[in-house]
Amino acid sequence: MITPNDFREGLIFEANGRLLQVITYQHHRKSQARAKVQCKLRDMDSGSIIEEAYNSAEKFREVDVRKKDFQFLYSEGDTFHFMDSEDFEQTTLPRSKIGDGARFMVDNMNVIGVFFDGVFRTIEVPPNIVVEVASAEPGFKGDSVSNLLKNAVTSNGIAVKVPLFIKEGDKIKVDTRSGEYVERV
Repeated sequence: MITPNDFREGLIFEANGRLLQVITYQHHRKSQARAKVQCKLRDMDSGSIIEEAYNSAEKFREVDVRKKDFQFLYSEGDTFHFMDSEDFEQTTLPRSKIGDGARFMVDNMNVIGVFFDGVFRTIEVPPNIVVEVASAEPGFKGDSVSNLLKNAVTSNGIAVKVPLFIKEGDKIKVDTRSGEYVERV
């Protein structure tokens, strides 16, 4: 059992039958009142962000989190198919469990499968992916001094701002946390 005093970013715990992940937390104490921990949490089932305040004496069950290497095979509508890299067993996850990471999925991509209490619940995509530019606006130099960017769309449909020298067919690195261009590969 853990208390709100044990919270740290990324910790997953169970409260009222819901799995919650700590995004941010802050301890508050007002004069004679009991200490409270103000938290911003992600509901692991729905993906929604909620804010809660807990007394420091409350107790919660910490969830056993395990990670395992998987390979993304393909998607069929809103269903994504993965293969375990150790025993080659195939499994699926719906788009709702993957969240925003689904838009960065590329065939044969290595991902990390996350298990909560032994159940395959979600995946973590790598921090950067390499994709090919499918279409890019023509770049024109204007009257600006620096940081000229244009719109481009990658082969898997990600819209990203890129520098003027990027053209169709170039491979670029995209940050999966922010969806921004990193560099040309």
